[in-house]
Amino acid sequence: MITLNCPIKPNLKKVFKYLETINTNGWYTNFGPLHHELTNRLENYLNVKNLLLVNNGTSALQVAGRALGTKSLLSTPFSFVATVSAFKWQNDQIAFSDINRNSYNLCPKEADKAFQKGCKADTILATHVYGNPCDVHPFETLAKHHKVKIIYDAAHAFGVNIGNHSVLNYGDASALSFHATKVFHTIEGGAIVFKNSEHYEIAKHIINFGIKPDTGIVNIGINAKLSEYHAAVGLANLDNIDNVIAHRAELFEYYRTNLNSIVEIPKWHPEANHNGAYMPIKLDSEKQLIKVCNKLLTQNIQSRHYFSPSLDRVLLNSYNYGTSNSNKVSEGILCLPMHANLTKADIQKVVTSLKKVL
Repeated sequence: MITLNCPIKPNLKKVFKYLETINTNGWYTNFGPLHHELTNRLENYLNVKNLLLVNNGTSALQVAGRALGTKSLLSTPFSFVATVSAFKWQNDQIAFSDINRNSYNLCPKEADKAFQKGCKADTILATHVYGNPCDVHPFETLAKHHKVKIIYDAAHAFGVNIGNHSVLNYGDASALSFHATKVFHTIEGGAIVFKNSEHYEIAKHIINFGIKPDTGIVNIGINAKLSEYHAAVGLANLDNIDNVIAHRAELFEYYRTNLNSIVEIPKWHPEANHNGAYMPIKLDSEKQLIKVCNKLLTQNIQSRHYFSPSLDRVLLNSYNYGTSNSNKVSEGILCLPMHANLTKADIQKVVTSLKKVL
């Protein structure tokens, strides 16, 4: 079976060595030594500051919003459900505007139209879909003009740069997921990168029940800390992440070279690298998508209709400023196998099967 995904397996010898250190210290959570080591290494690797580790990507979004004072958001309808449900869960108001038909990312022009039509959101929430960066510069201009904040869901964008700058350095906050299925993982975990240190400090209290060391309770908070055991897995995986990303990026290019003339593939940001987080293709219709999925399955090839449905069809009571592109893309979007254990021979089998059915 050619699986859709296969998490990278941490080096057990390295993990066990870290676990022995944890047991010797007797420090299992609450900002322990491995937590600090992973924070520092990630900041250096990703070339960012104000990185805060958390227990998962959903918490990353929620805590980012609370640290920034977010109460209402204008968001993308084309993303994983947690992008907006994380905020809806804490009773924030959600509105949608449409995506760019070529990149599948939230469109700055459509977002601007929403504000011109009376959208009162205090925050723009955009996803770097499949690791493909949004049009960050137009969004910065838009945010300044309408005096709103920007949160990027960067769950797919680990190791992605725009030119020489990490994509995580744009916006007021970027939320990362370190779930086992992601390019880099801690099994369960995540992180937030803040533009400003004051928001980082607020968030650090929020994830610790609102408690500030040596001061006491200074905010309403939750428990969203990353444990030492999860940090140990992250440290072990980080040692090999360059090889993982390079291999996935190579596979992504191999897919694109062989499929570009057959199916629609999202248009990538011209200044950004690829991390091979996903391999999405757009088919003509949902009917064709079902046909392709069934054919691939007969060849022992997994695939996934992802993202579907468009989120405006899930949060029906949210305000909609037009989502026709998102609904069209969602009908025919299909993700093909993509992970670090794949070979070019595996991909050639997928490509051959696709060509036959199309």
